Amino acid sequence: MDVARKIKTKVSAGFKMRGLILRPEASRYIVEVLESVSPSELDDVIERILDAVEKQPLSSSMIELSVVESAVQDCTQSCDETIDNVFNIIGAFDVPRYIYSVERKKFVPINMTSHPAPSLCGLAKDKAELFRERYTLLQQRIHRHELFTPPAIGAAVEEGQNKFQLKTIEALLGSTAKLGEVIVLGMVTQLKEGKFYLEDPSGTVQLDMSKAQFHNGLYTESCFVLAEGWYEDSVFHVNGFGFPPTEPSSSTRAYYGNMNFFGGPSTTSVKASAKLKQLEEENEDAMFVIVSDVWLDNVEVMEKLNLMFSGYASMPPTCFILCGNFSSAPYGKAQIKSLKESLKALADAICAHPSIHSSCRFVFVPGPEDPGPGTILPRPPLADHITEEFRQRVPFSVFTTNPCRIQYCSQEIVIIREDLVNKMCRNCVRLPNNSLDIPNHFVKTILSQGHLTPLPLYVSPVFWAYDYSLRVYPVPDVIVFADKYDPFSITNTECLCVNPGSFPRSGFTFKVYYPSNRTVEDSKLQGL
Repeated sequence: MDVARKIKTKVSAGFKMRGLILRPEASRYIVEVLESVSPSELDDVIERILDAVEKQPLSSSMIELSVVESAVQDCTQSCDETIDNVFNIIGAFDVPRYIYSVERKKFVPINMTSHPAPSLCGLAKDKAELFRERYTLLQQRIHRHELFTPPAIGAAVEEGQNKFQLKTIEALLGSTAKLGEVIVLGMVTQLKEGKFYLEDPSGTVQLDMSKAQFHNGLYTESCFVLAEGWYEDSVFHVNGFGFPPTEPSSSTRAYYGNMNFFGGPSTTSVKASAKLKQLEEENEDAMFVIVSDVWLDNVEVMEKLNLMFSGYASMPPTCFILCGNFSSAPYGKAQIKSLKESLKALADAICAHPSIHSSCRFVFVPGPEDPGPGTILPRPPLADHITEEFRQRVPFSVFTTNPCRIQYCSQEIVIIREDLVNKMCRNCVRLPNNSLDIPNHFVKTILSQGHLTPLPLYVSPVFWAYDYSLRVYPVPDVIVFADKYDPFSITNTECLCVNPGSFPRSGFTFKVYYPSNRTVEDSKLQGL
């Protein structure tokens, strides 16, 4: 009895420290559960239960029995979760939605806000919200950057260390005098033909870019920039454009804890799991083969795939990531029939290599010209009636959305099949001088914007209410841009950005990713 009283005192003290009060029946239930726990682990277990309670949508500080029961269940599950969390494919429509709360300075799950559940046929409000959320996301990230954090009161500012302050457009428009040296975060738009404006939630201002210098990156309409310059007579004269500074995933997580922004079955971020990290490092044979533009109706492509399967038969990869288009040309009304036959031929090739058939996963990401509802992102998977026979013959195959996410052990991988480099270069406000370095400019732009398609909606349409599924914030470990542009591998902000290139167009090149040491290998099947 004495032990039970001690446990009860500890539990109620723990809840009170967090401003919570337990109902008597909830308290009795926790004491019963904790009686079997060894005294040395008691404090840790209570902490875990408290964390699980706080994750639930609480209507008041009075904690009911049902809340405690589900919190205890969460804790017992998390012990068995590791094995389930080794490999998961997350479709774009299954990505969790978090909304940044300016008042609470933290991300809140959508079910704890007044936002309606997203739908494909969005409302006008969703379109406005899409840009507002992108702005808020970047704003909170910039305010944490060392250049924009005000010095502590009373602290001496080090020499040569400038601190900047962001102004809103409203502050410019409200000024009658000339304002020199101001920095504004806003979105570049062209409200009148040939005239560019900067827009933020508080207003719009016309830009004079005649003397503007552009820092590295691809500056397109609808991208968010830090514009530095002076304001006079309703015109903002820009001296320099830069992108919002990026932030490595470790810094974001240090600030927001181990919330699972990425998606998947885990209740917390897989980055926090030491077991998964260990598994990942121990499994040195794990590899991901990434191929884009797999034209299944092309005889040469099928021959090369057969060659690839026979080459890997003795050492099967963890996963083949095959990106569309799966046809070399859109066939009109015959396309679906042709695609079914092509998939049948691919299933024959896979079944001819039993080691690959039994131990490899196959992930199919649709391309812009595959059968489906147009080019709006995120794009649903290929229709079930096309893939049904293939899935029966190759049980470890998954037809997923574009873009999609893969969580392998403690790593987060994002895959998108879209010809983005070309689109972004064509829609640049000003192209960079050194065009040799386009991939570096492109990668910097995507990571700075925290979004896969920072383009106007008429160039790259998006389902308004699902725009959040295209975010790359916090920065993942790997982003695969399956693009017809030349292959590249670039590391920026602790994120590896890879383009496998178009398989048939680039001499049958593809990429192989090794998760244990986070390296990418360029591979080619030409001349074999």
